[in-house]
Amino acid sequence: MFDFSLTHIRRLSTAGLAAGAVVGAVLLATPAAAEVRLALQDRDIARMVSLGGSCNRCELSGRDLSGATFTGASFVNATLVGTNLRGAELIGSNFSGSDFSNADLRGVAILGANFTGANFSRANLAGAAATGATLVRARLYEADLSGTELGGANMNGAVLTRADLSNSELFGATLANVDARSADFSAAEVNASNLSGGDFRSASFRDAELDGARLRDGQFDRADFTGASLNRTDIRGVDLSASRGLTQDQVGRACGDSSTRLPAGLSARTCRGISLMRTAPAAPAAPQPPSPPSPPRRNLVMAAGD
Repeated sequence: MFDFSLTHIRRLSTAGLAAGAVVGAVLLATPAAAEVRLALQDRDIARMVSLGGSCNRCELSGRDLSGATFTGASFVNATLVGTNLRGAELIGSNFSGSDFSNADLRGVAILGANFTGANFSRANLAGAAATGATLVRARLYEADLSGTELGGANMNGAVLTRADLSNSELFGATLANVDARSADFSAAEVNASNLSGGDFRSASFRDAELDGARLRDGQFDRADFTGASLNRTDIRGVDLSASRGLTQDQVGRACGDSSTRLPAGLSARTCRGISLMRTAPAAPAAPQPPSPPSPPRRNLVMAAGD
């Protein structure tokens, strides 16, 4: 979180103000300006960086953008490989197609941002707050999403292979058509989420909450459901015969039908009030980015931080 108060602004050193003036003069809304202004930043100055405007296809790999705020910005197809964005705020911005692989996004706050088709392979997003984020077709291969807040996030068609989503909050999330083979959802809250059509082979749902979730047409061979909560979980037509850790108490609380396949000795019940759900559609085309808030008068603000 950032503080724009006059107290913080007054705490800027003379050197910090001089550096800020130079950077502000350079920033004239040209795509190349982003790299120039970042190169001029004095790392010894406690600062807060607010980036707006357009910087599509920017090369920002390896930069230190920790604590930065992106407000109403367009960074389409930007490259941020290995960039330090720890504690940053990404508000109403468009990062579709951008490359965040191996980036540090721990504790990042995301609000109304678009990451359609973005690459987060092996990125660290532990503890991120990304409720309602748009991650359609995003690549999150082996990404650390442990403890993240992804309630209502749209991850249709995303690649989550071997991703760590343990202890994450995914209430009401769209996980349809994802490739989540060997992903870790242990102790995650996946209640009321749509997992239809997803590939969850060898994934772990140990001690996870899947109450009211939709598993129709998904693949769950060798998936581990030990200790998972399946209250009114939609397993109609789902083949769980090769899944692990299931008990009669669990499946007896879920909602199945005659086409549900379970391990030997287990049987599903039929629930009333569960409407038929169509197979989840393929990942949609990239949505339009959200309407950004009114941008500040300047694209760059520098102020001291605690």
